[in-house]
Amino acid sequence: MSTKIISTNRKAYHEFHILESYEAGMVLVGSEVKSLREGTASLKEAYIVIRKGEVFLIGAHIRAYSHTGFSGHESVRNRKLLLHKKEIGKIHSKLAEKGLTAVPLKLYFKKGRVKIEFALAKGKKLHDKRDAKKQKDIKREMQREMGKYA
Repeated sequence: MSTKIISTNRKAYHEFHILESYEAGMVLVGSEVKSLREGTASLKEAYIVIRKGEVFLIGAHIRAYSHTGFSGHESVRNRKLLLHKKEIGKIHSKLAEKGLTAVPLKLYFKKGRVKIEFALAKGKKLHDKRDAKKQKDIKREMQREMGKYA
């Protein structure tokens, strides 16, 4: 199975505890797909909402296609995500819990189709972020020391 990652949301891993992840398709315009093939997308400020039983990606930035004429696409717009009705219901009930949110993690091509991986997540407190950074630094230092003796 060939997957080509277009964009990742590294900030999400720092800001949230990732609980469950899901994969969804996206409804896109042709120039958006061509732009994504160039690798021009950002999920930094994006989030996911459910409105009237439909799931939308809000705030994702897909730059205008470089070879388009005057009729391109809007770079930031609401994009519909494609999921099964049961999955939407399950996600909606979990989002109703206090403190949970849906954040996009990755945008990628899978078998020629654009997919998005998003997760149900809970926000980290400041001390959690500090602990995570401390653990990451310790792990990096251990790897560095192990490399010296290898």
